Parts: sequence; structure tokens; C-alpha cells
Amino acid sequence: MRGTKHLLLWTSLGALLLLGWAAYAENFRQEWRLLQAAYRDRLPADRRAEFQAQLRQIVVPALNSVDRCVTCHLGMSPGDTALPGDRVFGPHPDVSHDPAQFGCTVCHGGQGRATVKADAHGDVRHWPEPMIPRRHAYAGCGACHTHLAIPETASLDRGRALFERHDCLACHRMEGRGGTLRPGGAGGMEGPDLTAAGARGYDRGWYPGHLAHPEEGRTGAGDGRAEAAGAAGSGARRWQASFAPLPAGDPQAIDIYLGSRVGAPGLVEAKALFHSIGCRGCHSIAGVGGDDGPDLTREGQRDPGQLGLTHATGGASPTGGAALTGWLADHFRAPARVVAGSAMPEIGLTDEQIDRLTFYMMSLRRSDYPEALWPKDRIRAERFGEREFATDGPTLYGTYCAACHGRQGEGMRFPGTTAFPAISNSDFLAIASDDFLRQTIRRGRPGRRMPAWGEKEGGLRPDEIDAVIAQVRRIGGGVVARPDPRPARWARGDSAAGARLYADACASCHGATGEGGEGPALHNRVLLEAAGDTYLFETIRRGRRGTSMAAFSDASPVRRTLEDEEIEAIVTHIRTWEVKR
Repeated sequence: MRGTKHLLLWTSLGALLLLGWAAYAENFRQEWRLLQAAYRDRLPADRRAEFQAQLRQIVVPALNSVDRCVTCHLGMSPGDTALPGDRVFGPHPDVSHDPAQFGCTVCHGGQGRATVKADAHGDVRHWPEPMIPRRHAYAGCGACHTHLAIPETASLDRGRALFERHDCLACHRMEGRGGTLRPGGAGGMEGPDLTAAGARGYDRGWYPGHLAHPEEGRTGAGDGRAEAAGAAGSGARRWQASFAPLPAGDPQAIDIYLGSRVGAPGLVEAKALFHSIGCRGCHSIAGVGGDDGPDLTREGQRDPGQLGLTHATGGASPTGGAALTGWLADHFRAPARVVAGSAMPEIGLTDEQIDRLTFYMMSLRRSDYPEALWPKDRIRAERFGEREFATDGPTLYGTYCAACHGRQGEGMRFPGTTAFPAISNSDFLAIASDDFLRQTIRRGRPGRRMPAWGEKEGGLRPDEIDAVIAQVRRIGGGVVARPDPRPARWARGDSAAGARLYADACASCHGATGEGGEGPALHNRVLLEAAGDTYLFETIRRGRRGTSMAAFSDASPVRRTLEDEEIEAIVTHIRTWEVKR
């Protein structure tokens, strides 16, 4: 009995002590309370007395969200004082909208109601929506925004280089740079900040207006008064010191760059890279693109817990947003090592390119918020069908074609795959009419990797196909096919002889029945309908320099030369497959 009383006494005392410690920890030792105490100690004396340690939150009923992030990030809490330069207590970076209007998790991810750092950031197992890593924070813009008409990398880089080369930063700021004072009083932020010019709009007539300023000073334009003319002359001297007429084409290139500035540094460059290396040839986003690979519309919202992270570099298995970014980076580096049996080849990306593509993948997310809250760019894309990519030839080619045919149309070959044709080859372009190219792009190659871009949903529009053809001609050196006066079907050779010649000279690359192999498949309905006899004849006769397709009209020590009538017989034999379809 006495032992039982002691047991009851000591367990009760232990329970009391545990409850006391829990109450103390709840009221004095919680992480957010310690942070708020440190924050209070750094406040000016007059604000310190007013400060109250308590939970803070941003409630957005329209989004059904409650975010308590400002309990720790007090510099971003409405009504509290920001401490500039502090990572935790500093103000929110300048963005196009008030963070307090939408809360935090809509952009950054994480658990809005949590008050413990690891939980709030989502760096815990089994939380499917972790916070986006800080280095890719602007990826959160993709939850609501769909940035439109983004060009490929080369166009973007050219516009940026010209913007800097022509000294636009003397008067304008761009993503924290520029607006500097210059000797003689020239420059010094006379023009607006252009960081978000593509989102907020800018004067599209800037170039004629800029040219007019020095002229106004020289002519004394204004209200006619001497002092006005003197002021105009002073302004002209400043303009002459920091602006000069630009070469033809440069203003348009700068316009492309300005139109891409949406106030999300790095994100547009990441998206431009995606538009440059042909990813959309296999993957679709918002229903636009190919279907050989997975749909990427919500790639940035993948649950890290479903990835299978034993692949991670160094054997580590991170959690939260770092897990997803690590998985994406490793997948770009070596797809088959991360996803067994992946059809995606290793395309030799640099570390910088891998980081950019990872950044863009993290931005592929879609909020399910009411349409009334959507920004204009998302409405224009989803309701009016505007393109996320620019529709000039270089961007369209880079978006749809570059992964298979090469950035310059040189053709590609990846381990374990059939070679993709070199479409900028001058021998090919010299015999391929625009109509042949148009049908090839529009109808594709059934049974092969080439989709019917003009017939599938999410493919290319007629004017876009024409722009791609013009780009192929451009990167091919401007070679244009000569008009052929002969009808499309003129070959009348000996089909039986052609079959023997084909078996001897062609089957090793194109297959015994034209099914394809090292060379493309010739027993293909669309190819045979689109290609005229002259195209087939000249391909055999002239070959394709720089490829394994030899010119059979040239002498060779390893094969016999074919006479024109023999080539015509082969063409006639190939045409028999068209009948037997």
C-alpha cells in the first residue's frame, strides 16, 4: 500500500512538472516567441513599448487561405516595422502587387498555418506542397501568371546586350541596375524604371521620341520663350551625351527584351531556354506541345514524397522543395538514371542550363483560385489562346524542332535512337519545296517520332508553320528549291529492276521494305504523298553531304555508280509501296 502511495505521489509530481514545463515552453520558449523577442530588442525605443508578442496572420477569404508566415517575418507584417538588410525581419522585395493582399503561400508554397520553421517551410516528410527554395523564389509567379510571347534565348540575349551597349542604363533602372549619375550631369534616372516594362507597359514609341529630344534643343522647340529654348538646349546636351541614333533593327531587338521584362528576374531567361532547345517537341504545357513525354503543366507542384529519391547526388534524400529541385536537376542531367526506361536522352546540358530549366519547371504550377482573381496574362492565354512563346521563326523552331533536328538544323543522334534528319542541309533544301516542307510539318510522319504538328491539338497554326519554314531556310543559308516543270509523278522505270537495285544499294540503311533503319523510313504514306518523283530522284542522285546518304551519281570504291535510268527504276519501285498502303 505504501509503495502504491509513493508511486502515485511521484507520478503526480512528475506530471505536474511536465505540465509546468509545457506551459512555460508554450508561452516563453516557442521559436516564434524567441524571434519576436529578438525583433523587439532591435526596434527603436518608441516602437519597442508598443510591440506585442502574439501570433500574426494574413487572412484572404477569397483564396480560402490563412498564412502565419508574418509571425516570424515581422518586417512583412502589415503595421509592423521592417528592419532593412535583415533576412528574417526585412521588408518584402518590391513586387507588382501587395503581398498582404494575397498572403504568402500562394506564391511561396509551404504550410501557411504552421508556426514552426520546418513545418511552415514544408521541409517535413509527407507534406505535398513544400516552400519553393529561396534561389528559385520567383518560380511562384507561375501559380497565377502565364507570361506571354517569351522569345528564345538568342533573341533575348541580343536585346539585353543592345540595351546595355546603347547605354540605356544611364537613365533607366533594370532589375536593380542602372540610373547612374554621369559626368557633366548627364543621366541619373531621368527615365522610368523598366524592370516590369513587359507587365506594366511602356511607351512603344520610345525611339522616335528619344530621337526628337536633341532636335528640340537645337531648334528651340517649346513655347517660344528664350528661357524655354535655353532649358531645351541644356536638355539636348544631356541627351546628346547619353543617346545616339541606333542602327536599323536594334530598336526592335530592344523592344523584344523590354517586352519580356515582367518583374521576375531569372524566370523569363529560364523560360526562354525551354523555348530554345525543343522541349515542347515532346512535352506539352497547358495543352500546347507534343505528347511523347509527360505533360508538364503542373510539374512544379509534384509531391516530393512520390519521386523516389534514392537517386539523389551523394546518396542524400532531402525533403521539401529541395527534394523536388534536386530530382529535377538530376533528371535533366541523366534522365535514365533517375527514371528507369526513360525515353528522354541525355542532351548534354551545362550546369547553368540545368539550373535554369529546374527554375522553369518549378514555375509550372496552376492555382485553382477564382477566375475573377486571375491576372490578365493568364486570361489571355487560357481564354483567348495567346501563346506563351513568341511566334517568330527562331522561337517557334527552337520550341518545337530543335531537340530532334538540332539548334541549327544539323540533325541529332542520341544513344539508342534513330538519327534525326539534318533539315538545314543545303542538298535537302535545294530539292524540298515549301509545299513539301509544309506538308511534312503539318502531317508529320505516321509511325515515326515526327508528329503531325498542323493536325494535332496543341500543334502549330498555319502562319506558324510558314514561319518555321522560313527559319529552316534561313539557318540553311537561304537555299530555295527551284521550281520543277515536270509533274509530281513522272518516273516510268522498270519496277522489277528497281527492286533489285534497291535491295543492293538502299536496303541496308532504309530497310528491305522501306521500314527505315539507319536512314529514314521510305515506306511512309505521308512522305510518298508529299514527295514528288524529282525529290526522290535527286535525293538518290545528289545524296546529302555531311550525312551517311551518299551521292549515287558519284564514283566510289565501295559501291557502284547508278545511271539516271537506274535511279528512275528505284523511284518507280518505291512508288509501288504507295499503291499497296
